[in-house]
Formats: sequence, structure tokens, C-alpha cells
Amino acid sequence: MAAYGLYTHIASNKIRSMFLLAGLFVLIYVMVFAGALIAEVFQRGTGHTAAFYLTQAWHDLIVAFPWATAGSALWIIIAYFFHQSMIDAITGGHDVSRKEQPRLYNLLENLCISRGIPMPKLKVMDTDAVNAFATGLNRRQYAITVTTGLMKELNDREMEAVLGHELTHIRNGDVQLMVVAVIIAGVVSFVAELFFRIFFNSGTRIGGGSWGSSRSSSSSDRDSKGGGAVVAMILAVALIALAWFISQVVRLALSRSRELMADAGSVELTKDADAMISALRKIENRGELPGATSAVMEMCVDNPRQGFADLFATHPSIEARVRALVTYAGGHDPGPMRHLQHEAADPEPTGEQNLPPGPWSDPTKPTGATPLAPGPWGNHS
Repeated sequence: MAAYGLYTHIASNKIRSMFLLAGLFVLIYVMVFAGALIAEVFQRGTGHTAAFYLTQAWHDLIVAFPWATAGSALWIIIAYFFHQSMIDAITGGHDVSRKEQPRLYNLLENLCISRGIPMPKLKVMDTDAVNAFATGLNRRQYAITVTTGLMKELNDREMEAVLGHELTHIRNGDVQLMVVAVIIAGVVSFVAELFFRIFFNSGTRIGGGSWGSSRSSSSSDRDSKGGGAVVAMILAVALIALAWFISQVVRLALSRSRELMADAGSVELTKDADAMISALRKIENRGELPGATSAVMEMCVDNPRQGFADLFATHPSIEARVRALVTYAGGHDPGPMRHLQHEAADPEPTGEQNLPPGPWSDPTKPTGATPLAPGPWGNHS
């Protein structure tokens, strides 16, 4: 059953990637049609019916179809070859060699050798954030980026568990699917924002002289045709907004179970469920990468950015992931780490009155003849 679930997940990722790429072209065509509607209203004025604008926009889409297809294909090609450079420019990640990071390099190499997995590139991002992510669309592009904060906070067992998690994302095809989703969200968001900026900031008046051209028509006829332009504009804006919204929630097509499977894959590689649990607890709520986009954060081990009521959350909560590892992998949960507790709000201990509570500070116990128990601060007599 485990093998069936794994290979089904990999096959599903490949199918989803193809559907998402097809969806990119559909969304682009929708955006072109909406843009054509706006252009027709601006060009021809308000003296026509809604059906007229829709017909003209459809003809414009047919004319623009080859150009829109070529533009989308070009964007995919650019993203295919240069997506890693774009991500590195955003995050500041850079390649490291065995000589520069022997500990990290050896841990990753040992994992790859033990399972016959091709060695991905190793990158380091200089930040105190505690996180890691994998990228790439094929074997020559695969890379794992870790932060310096992660390297400082995790011991070798925990670091090995995180590297195993990212290797599992690569093996399962999660990385390709995430990159494809980023490509779609990026291009559609860019075009939608461009349309809205032009539309709201251009100051163009719709059909400046078109009303004059229809003076011989009746008042009701003018109102009817003017209403057609309004309908066309509302439809165009609605289509652009819908395309933008779909591009933003396209990550919902990415099953959140991918993180649970990557956690399980890490345990399979390292045979150490406790190390994965401990690593997750140390990463919890400390993974926000400075300057990173939402698309990059969605690739990370943990994404602290959660949507409204978790509806748009791209990762299961750390609690859910730890619970799964405890239940199904036999791990042990140490609980949230001390750095997550709000200790800064407590006053500094000053003197014996603030020592941790014990039988020596229990007001219900007699304080006369009962000897005080020894503590880490020394024996009391």
C-alpha cells in the first residue's frame, strides 16, 4: 500500500503539471479576450451593444491567438532555463562546494549514495531564518538551498532529516509541480496587474465622442447602447480578476499531503523519525525568508504564511506533521521548543525568591524542621 501511494502520488504530480501548463494557456487567452473587450470599448466608444463588443473582441482573440500562444511558450522556456537564477536573485542563495561546507555536503552526498539518488546542487542562503527548499525541473537543475540559520540550529541528525525531506520532494516530483505553479502564478499575475494599472491609471475616457455620433438616435437607444459598453467593461474586469484569482489559488491544486509524504520519505531515508520531529520543532515559526515571495515560501520545509482560516495554507501545520510522525513512524514529540515561548515577557530572575518552584517554596508545606531539597544552584542547609 505504501508503494502504491508513493507511485500514485508521483504519477498524479506529472498529470497535474500537464494540466497546469494547459491551464496557463487558457488563462492567457482569457486575459487577451478581456483586454480586447477593453480595447474595443476605448476604440469604438459607447455607441454599440454588448453583443457587438463581444463579437469584435472574439475576432481580436482569433487574430492574437498565435501571438498569445507564442508569448506563453516563450515564458515557459525562459522559466525552464532561468527559474533558478530568478529564485537565487530573490533569496540570495549561492552554490557551495564540499570545501566550503564539508559538513553539509557530506550529509547530502551520503544520503544520495545510500539510495542511488543523483546529487543535486547545494546552495546556501545567508539569513537567520531556519528553513530549506528544493528547486529544479530536471536532474541537471535540481538544487537544495538551506539557510545559515538552519545550519546553526540543527545538529547533524536533524540536518540529515531535512535534507532527506528535500530529496524526497525531488524524487516524488513535487519540485517540478511547484515550479510550474510558480510559472503560472507569475505570468498571469503580471499581466493582470498590468491591465489594471493601465485601466485605472491611464485617465482615458471611454468613448469621448461616441455620444455625439449617435445624436440622431432616441434617448432610450443611446441608453441601451451605452449600457452595452458598461456591460462589456464589467465583464472584462471580472474576467481579469477571475484569472488573477485562479492564478493565486492554483497552489490549492497542490495537495498538502506532499509535505506529509516528504516527512515520511525523510524517515525512510534516515530511519530516524525523532530527528525529523526535532527539526520541525526547531523550524516552527522561524522560517520566514526576508524578501522572499509567496511562491518561494511555498517551496520551503515550513511556510509560516497561512491563509484565511487555513483555507489557503500551502502546508499542514507543524502540529499535524509531528502528530503524523508520532502516530505512523513511532517518533517522540519533545513539544514546542523554548525559543517559541514568550520568555522575554517574564522578568529576569533576581535572587532566591525567583528560583523554580519546589517543595522549598510551597506555602502549604511547613518551613521549620523540613530540610530543603538540593537544586542546581547548590545544597541548602
